[in-house]
Amino acid sequence: MLNSVSAGKIYVELEHARLIKKLAKIKESQGLIAEAADLMQEIVVETFGAMAKTEKIAFILEQVRLCLDRQDYVRAQILSRKISPRVFDADTSKEKKNPRKAITYYSHNNDYLEICRCYKAIYDISSVKEDPSKWVPVLRKICWYLVLAPHDPMQSSLLNSTLEDKNFSEIPNFGELLKQLVTMEVIQWTTLWETCRNEFENEKNMLGGSLGDKAAEDLRQRIIEHNILVVSKYYARLTLQRLAKLLCLTIEETEKHLSDMVVSKSLVAKVDRPMGYAPSRQRKDKERFSTHGR
Repeated sequence: MLNSVSAGKIYVELEHARLIKKLAKIKESQGLIAEAADLMQEIVVETFGAMAKTEKIAFILEQVRLCLDRQDYVRAQILSRKISPRVFDADTSKEKKNPRKAITYYSHNNDYLEICRCYKAIYDISSVKEDPSKWVPVLRKICWYLVLAPHDPMQSSLLNSTLEDKNFSEIPNFGELLKQLVTMEVIQWTTLWETCRNEFENEKNMLGGSLGDKAAEDLRQRIIEHNILVVSKYYARLTLQRLAKLLCLTIEETEKHLSDMVVSKSLVAKVDRPMGYAPSRQRKDKERFSTHGR
């Protein structure tokens, strides 16, 4: 009744928005998530002059949460862009809420690097850094998602900056894991997996949870990509057979991974079976890493 009376009246738009929020809470408590989300999306609080900035942010965050709960990830992303990340620097009461909502969104797309950046934002919160029981699990997740993220300049930069953290003295195994990725040496997948498998599978609500086998396969993929980049650094020319042996893969698997890296622009390469050698990784000094088709 109150909603219908206040609807469309500018002078009570603030009260109408608060009523809608309460009604959405009631709908949500009844299990009607979709209806609650639709109700909240009817209100465009950023145009309300009478509403305080903090209340607007809280309202939009609630809209994002309901969209995520109903798995409407596209709308959740659109709504989240209405809030600048800088507002959380000034208001510490909300600084953990937004990154965790973003983690839910990026987990849907398996965007490991963005998930890592969200955990990095949580890790940088002063209240988290002061409590080892809080920062240790967060730093562990940062490491795992860094390892899972595809190689690119942003991932490389974040990897190197993370390695400088002195807190790795408390979790040395994770520091060693990251060091392997910045060291230009071939990593033996079987040895690495035997070493970190228990840690990998024991991560609750992450690698051993919703991601499961997909994350394990992605970890293997990242190690293969690392090894291909290492080989391309040290070899000017190489046959596919030799490359497959170095990577502990079949020739077919090697060619597939090599092609995937070319498509993603992680590597400049070309395999020419009829002619044999072909230019692959071009550098400033014109040195080239080449592959032979047989």
